[in-house]
Amino acid sequence: MSSSNSSIENIYKLNGKVPVGKAIPFGLQHILAMFVANIAPIIIVGGASGLSSEQTARLIQSAMIIAGIGTLIQLFPLWKIGSGLPIVMGISFTFVSIFCYIGPTYGYNAIVGAVLVGGIVEGVLGLFAKYWIKLISPIVAASVVTSIGFSLLSVGASSFGGGSGSENFGSATNWILGTITLLSCIIFNILAKSYFKQLSVLFGLIVGYIVAVIMGVVDFSSLSGTSIVAVPSLMPFKPEFNANAIFSVILIFLVSATETIGDTSALAASGLNRDVTTKETSGSIACDGFISALSSVFGCLPITSFSQNVGLVAMTKVVNRFAIATGAIIMLIAGIFPIFGALLATLPDAVLGGCTLMMFGTIVISGLQMISNCGYSQRIITIAALSLSIGIGFTQVPEIFSIFPKIIENVFAENCVAVVFIVSIILNLVLPKNMETVVPKEDNENK
Repeated sequence: MSSSNSSIENIYKLNGKVPVGKAIPFGLQHILAMFVANIAPIIIVGGASGLSSEQTARLIQSAMIIAGIGTLIQLFPLWKIGSGLPIVMGISFTFVSIFCYIGPTYGYNAIVGAVLVGGIVEGVLGLFAKYWIKLISPIVAASVVTSIGFSLLSVGASSFGGGSGSENFGSATNWILGTITLLSCIIFNILAKSYFKQLSVLFGLIVGYIVAVIMGVVDFSSLSGTSIVAVPSLMPFKPEFNANAIFSVILIFLVSATETIGDTSALAASGLNRDVTTKETSGSIACDGFISALSSVFGCLPITSFSQNVGLVAMTKVVNRFAIATGAIIMLIAGIFPIFGALLATLPDAVLGGCTLMMFGTIVISGLQMISNCGYSQRIITIAALSLSIGIGFTQVPEIFSIFPKIIENVFAENCVAVVFIVSIILNLVLPKNMETVVPKEDNENK
């Protein structure tokens, strides 16, 4: 069938038309998978920086619009900005730790200024990626992807329990909601036919949400007083350019770039069954950076590719750009109509956790598959084993970084992806190309 014809079968193709009515559920599925994670950094950093509830609400509105714009540019590149791949963008969690330090110390305006500068730096690095991307060998990318998957497992488990810091974390209610949602996803995937199988996450979220409403755990109070239509304001915070803040944030932008490289590689491998191209990686990083800079204009935080959505693509194999673009449009609508976003925000963490567990596990498997594709030479095994053991192991005990300067501790102590990236890069550069044990010829003859 020609991709020019509108068909539901095109959901498994990068390009091609899909009937709008059938595309929307797939786009909505992506938005529901990332919605809470998209607004959570705003709430955390806003609270740490002393922002009012009204200021935080406006930033949440801006976050939805920025996420929508970023996703559309990833899907349909502008010049060299964007990958052309089904990558969903959202507000990055990677920066939360450093922003919770900068905000109380220098003020939220310093965060905005640092994001503006750091975003431009990452964007420029992305445009010139062809000159340095060879440093990211297949085994480096595979190790990073695997570490992303492992780093998200605790996030999924935390959501399953009711969300980190929740008063009823790990309660029977959350266990019931998470389990029902997870089982709904699995059962739907088993029983559904054809393309309907790929809507298992959406089905699980709907079932879980309905059960949550029946159990009386959905809080609708946030809907009262929410305006129907609102236009986000430009420059709600005047940027302040603090050298310490800028330096710290640029370092984290480099970490974010490595995560974007891993996400882009994982999506190409798991969704398209091929290696990512230099052009795609370059465009993905450039989008990450420049749209983050645009985000600062709205007073918002940096944007990045969302690994949970990469996991969703890996699980469903739905890669159609148009289908996922409907999700980006939904995000834009949520930003323009705050009541819509407020309704989506009532989704309980436990319900989301029930869906994300399998998605995050799929990313781990994708990373392991990428490692397998690299082969199992002694050199490959050494790079993967050492980078993952140091990256994941050391960040489980962040106190081990206490002897380092505060800025280094903030960047690496709880970010296993950054540590895995650095270690794998170093090992890939210093280890000899051939580490295999050479068996003497005479020994072979004696066998």
